[in-house]
Amino acid sequence: MSENPSPVRVALRALGRTLGGEDYPPPRPDLRWPRLWSYVRPLGLLLLIGIAAATIQYFADNGLPAPVAWLLAVLSLAPVPLLFRWPLWAWRLSLLGLLVSTFNAPGGGPPWSPTNILACLVTLIVIATRVEPAVAIWIGLLTLVPAIIFLGEDELAFTVFLVAVILLTGNQIGRLRNTRQELAAQTEVSELEQARRAVLEERARIARELHDVVAHHMSLIAVRAETAPYRLGGLPEPAREEFAAVAQASREALAEMRRLLGVLRSEAVAPELAPQPDLSAIGDLVAAARRAGMSVHYLPPEPEQLDRPPGAVALAGFRIVQEALANATRHAPGAAVTVQVWPSMRELAVRVHNEPPPGRDADDLASAAVEDGVGHGVAGMRERATLLGGEFSAGPTGDGGFAVAATMPYGDDDRP
Repeated sequence: MSENPSPVRVALRALGRTLGGEDYPPPRPDLRWPRLWSYVRPLGLLLLIGIAAATIQYFADNGLPAPVAWLLAVLSLAPVPLLFRWPLWAWRLSLLGLLVSTFNAPGGGPPWSPTNILACLVTLIVIATRVEPAVAIWIGLLTLVPAIIFLGEDELAFTVFLVAVILLTGNQIGRLRNTRQELAAQTEVSELEQARRAVLEERARIARELHDVVAHHMSLIAVRAETAPYRLGGLPEPAREEFAAVAQASREALAEMRRLLGVLRSEAVAPELAPQPDLSAIGDLVAAARRAGMSVHYLPPEPEQLDRPPGAVALAGFRIVQEALANATRHAPGAAVTVQVWPSMRELAVRVHNEPPPGRDADDLASAAVEDGVGHGVAGMRERATLLGGEFSAGPTGDGGFAVAATMPYGDDDRP
């Protein structure tokens, strides 16, 4: 745990920065009046030239040689154009100008011109809004050195009071400006957070609406399928098994929907957690498809290969097979389907191929796929594969069927 630096160390560090340390970054420009700021620079330059000429004449009238008058005028006005971009360098030049004027005072006159005094006061109040209090204190003390050298006791007391008031005023102005900037930044963050929360709440509301609408109909399907053998007497055993399969599929769809609702609901409510399916669940998926009447030939991996893919890759493989079987059911009813899964040492490969259904050619299948919206399912499968850094392809085959293939690497995991 680091200790706070001592006051002496803070004071010495502030003195080092005051005399020769890094300058402060310029503030962000105020662009509320862009046309006004376009006139500030040329008008300011003309004003500085006029003040410089008046200052040179002031020193010349007080008996100083022309080179000295020019030097004092430049040192008096040089801090002004540097003030907003390099405040510390502007103050250093201002202090140098005060010291040079103190030791080159006109005979019988004050050591500093009105330009010296005005530029020094402007420099102090501007720099006080930019620096930390420790640096501001050193700036005030060093600025009083020329006054201590030349002024009497009464004038010095007034000068100390004036410098202190200017520095305190500038410090308060700087704090107020920083507070406003922080408040504006916090307001922006709060608005973004409110917008994000509104999006999450809208997603949760849509999820609940979807659940209420679809769950009602799925529940009706499950109930009707379960009670059909009792309502319809004399059903053969295959029909009873078919109704039982429909009821089971409806229950599984409801469970999946509840898990999806748990993911989409707001942050204030904890989502419902459940184990995600992996490669071992593909066998159950194929068995359910066979019970639904599909002709599925499954080439499963070896038992020792099931644990090779990480959870995200295994889940993506399961979902791709699930969607591919659903597409084959919709677009190629009655066609034989082959499911192949290869969990190698570094990647998982999945391929689902369906033969052309009886009585339909490839053109009919392609048009039916477009009309029924198979593009959404294919897009979802492609997103799952590409998000894991894999490759995906889907399209018709040479025998008139349709094939879906995906290859997904395991990532940087050290796996056997």
